[in-house]
Amino acid sequence: MADAPRQDRASSVSVRGLPDRGRVVCHGFIESVTYAPASQVAAFTAVVVDHDAPRIKAPGAKTSGAAAVASASAAAGAAQQAPSAAPVAGSRRHRPFGPKDRLRVVWLGRRRIPGVDAGTELRLQGMVTVRDGLPTMFNPRYEILSRQEEQ
Repeated sequence: MADAPRQDRASSVSVRGLPDRGRVVCHGFIESVTYAPASQVAAFTAVVVDHDAPRIKAPGAKTSGAAAVASASAAAGAAQQAPSAAPVAGSRRHRPFGPKDRLRVVWLGRRRIPGVDAGTELRLQGMVTVRDGLPTMFNPRYEILSRQEEQ
C-alpha cells in the first residue's frame, strides 16, 4: 500500500478561511489544551489558531476546562469594559480572537495525545462543523509539524 501524498502548507487552508462545514486540510498553532477530569467522559481538546496569528499565551500553558472558560469570559468582559486607548509608541495592538479565528479540535476517547501541547504546530485533516459558535473538528488526522523547544 502506497503512502498518501504529502500535502504542503500552500494546499492547506488557514483557520480563518475554514468553511462552516466540510472536509478540510488546515494548519495552525495550538493556543491551549484542555484535559478532562477523570470523572468526565474522556475527551482531549485543543484550540488551534492561524500560523500568522499573534500568540497570547506562553508556550506550555495548559488550562483546565473551568479555568479556560473563566479566563476567556474575564478577558471578554475586560475588553468590553475597557475604553479604547491610543496605542503606546512601540507597542503592537492585537485584535482579540473571534470565533472564526479559532478552531476547536476534540479527540473523543482520549485523555492525552503525546506531542500535542500549547505552542505545537499541527496540520489537521477532517470534517469541520460549528458547535457552540466555534468551528470544531472531531477526531481529525493530524501531523505534528514542529514543537517548541523546552526552555
